[in-house]
Amino acid sequence: MRHEHIETNSGLMIILILLVISIGGLVEIVPLFYINETVEKVDGVRPYTPLEMRGRDIYVREGCYLCHSQQIRPFRDEWLRYGHYSLAAESQYDHPFQWGSKRTGPDLARVGGKYSNQWHVQHLKAPRSVVPQSIMPNYPWLLETELDYSDLASRMGALRATGVPYSLTQQEYDANVSRFGKAVADQLDISQAQDSLMKQAHEKDFDGIPGQITEMEALVAYLQVLGTMVDFTKYDEGYFTTFR
Repeated sequence: MRHEHIETNSGLMIILILLVISIGGLVEIVPLFYINETVEKVDGVRPYTPLEMRGRDIYVREGCYLCHSQQIRPFRDEWLRYGHYSLAAESQYDHPFQWGSKRTGPDLARVGGKYSNQWHVQHLKAPRSVVPQSIMPNYPWLLETELDYSDLASRMGALRATGVPYSLTQQEYDANVSRFGKAVADQLDISQAQDSLMKQAHEKDFDGIPGQITEMEALVAYLQVLGTMVDFTKYDEGYFTTFR
């Protein structure tokens, strides 16, 4: 069939356009019916605490995802450098997810616990003071700017609407206690959000400035939790292949 025949026959062109759109739609929609079978069932994955959630917001605001991915691919060289490949289950509460594909800087999917809080603070403040060859820009204002958490309830409520199990009712709170334990359920309770944020910040002191909660504190809290929720020593490799 020649192009001229299609382009001069509006009825045929409409039919072919609808056919292409239908095929594309099916390719996008059909996998959603099997999503529960492809998300790995692992213990430990939980939503971010209020402090970690605000840190993630800052991570997105500053464009960190433009240079850092959070997706370790299942290749040997990536395992050796970064650790176990990323699981879909680890990103189930990320909206939007931060997988990415561009690595001007290293992947951050398992950066949690790899460096100290002080290292992260110094690296964000002046990257070349700890990594001389770094081309990452400085972020000194994060240590000078107090964290705004006045709209925590609204932010958590928005994520709750997408399916993240932040609790607003007693029934939801009780469900989180059964699922994650009381300590985590308290942190996921929207009515306790500000208290939970301040408690975690004061106990962990991520930015090294006691008595003050800065944007640096939230960002470091977020970085320190990445890749730490799943204990991979509990699973053999054959377990994860059943979800592919």
